[in-house]
Amino acid sequence: METETSSYGSKLNGLVLESLTSEHKFSKIQRKIKHLNRHVMISIKSEDGDIIDCIDIRKQPAFDHPSLKNLTIQMTPSYDTTPQGASSTKMGKDYDSDVTITTQLWQKSGSCPKGAIPVRGVPTKYLVSRSYGRKGPAFSHRVTHSDDAGSSNLKQPNHSLAILLTAGYTYLGGKADIKVWNPRVESDDEYSTSRVTLKSGPYFHLESIESGWTVNPSVYGDRQTRFYEYWTADSSNKTGCFKLTCPGFVQTSNEIALGVAIYPISTFHGLPYQITVYIVKDLSTNNWWVQYGEKINIGYWPAELFRSVSHHAEGVDWGGEVYSSRVGTTPHTKTAMGSGNFPDPFGYSGSMIRMRIRDNSLFLKFPEWVSTFADEYRCFDVAYHGDYVVDPEFYFGGPGRNPICP
Repeated sequence: METETSSYGSKLNGLVLESLTSEHKFSKIQRKIKHLNRHVMISIKSEDGDIIDCIDIRKQPAFDHPSLKNLTIQMTPSYDTTPQGASSTKMGKDYDSDVTITTQLWQKSGSCPKGAIPVRGVPTKYLVSRSYGRKGPAFSHRVTHSDDAGSSNLKQPNHSLAILLTAGYTYLGGKADIKVWNPRVESDDEYSTSRVTLKSGPYFHLESIESGWTVNPSVYGDRQTRFYEYWTADSSNKTGCFKLTCPGFVQTSNEIALGVAIYPISTFHGLPYQITVYIVKDLSTNNWWVQYGEKINIGYWPAELFRSVSHHAEGVDWGGEVYSSRVGTTPHTKTAMGSGNFPDPFGYSGSMIRMRIRDNSLFLKFPEWVSTFADEYRCFDVAYHGDYVVDPEFYFGGPGRNPICP
C-alpha cells in the first residue's frame, strides 16, 4: 500500500489567498480543511492520481448537519436489499459470464480498514468556491417542448434534461443499469450526468435524491467520469451537494469511494461498460440507501434531511442532465450528454436497461406508466423502446451545439 500525507493538508497558496475577499471567508475555509484533515487514518495514492483518505466513519462530514448531530449510524439496512432475481444484464440480455465490470483504481493500491470510509481528497482551490459541490437553483416557470404537457414544469434554468419518468404512485425505490461514457464537458463550470433520481414535494421546495455517474470539473478538478450521489431538500436553493462535499449523506462502506473515477468506461469501438445503481428506502428507519452493483450498500440519506421524501417519493426518472449557463441560448454549450451521440439503439449513445421501481408491493418491477421528456430535443433527445424487446430500453443524449442546435 502506498500512503501519502493527507491531501487536505496543503497550505493555501498565494493565488488562493488573493481570491479571499475577507478574513471571515479565509477562516471558514481553514476550518473546513482542518475538519477534513483531523480524522484521516491513512491516505492511499491511486494510480490515476487521486488521493483517497480513510476517515473514521464516526467523524465523517455528515454529522456536521444540525439535524444529524446525535445520529446513531445505521451500518446496514434493516432487511436484505439485494434485488430478488436480479440477474446481471448486458445489452438487455441475461448472462452469467463475460460480465462488464467497473472498478475503482484506488483499490489496487490499498484499502480502508473497517471502521473507516474512503473519501477522495478535495484540492484546496475548490473549497474556496462558495458554490463548491452545489447545483444551481431549480426555479423556472418556462414552458418547453415535451411529449407530455404535464412535464413542462420539469424545466430548470441552466439545466437540460433528457429523461424517462414515471409518477402518480408511491415509490420506495428506483434502479437501473447505466452505460458509462466520458462525454465532452466544454467549460469548467459545466457538468454532465447520467443518473437515477427520486423526487417528491412542491416545485419550489422539491426534494430529490440521485446517483449515477458524472463529468464535473468544478467539483472533481478534472474531466474523468466519476461515481456520485446528490441530494437536495429545496430544489437546490440552499441545500444539497455532490458526494460528501457538505453534511448530509452518511457513508458506511469501506469498499467504494464517492467521487472516484469509474474504470473502465465504454468506447465506440470497444466493449460496453455499465454501473448498476439502486436507491431504496428502508421501511424501518425511513433512510434511503444507495446500492452499487448488486450487493454493495454504500450508505444512506437519513430521513431527518427531508419532509416529503422521508415518507416516499412521488416520482422516479432515469436519464441525463447537462448543466451550463449556455443551455437554452445561442450559441449553445458544446457540453455533451451520454456519449455525445443522439439516441442510438445500436449502443453508441447514453442508455439504460433494467429500469425498475419499488412500490408498496415491495417488489422490483418496471413501472406501469412511463413518459419521455426532452426540453432541448434538438440538442439532447430521447428514445424509448418498450415493444418487441425482452426488457424496455431507454436511449438518450446528444452533442449539445450542432447544426440543428446552434
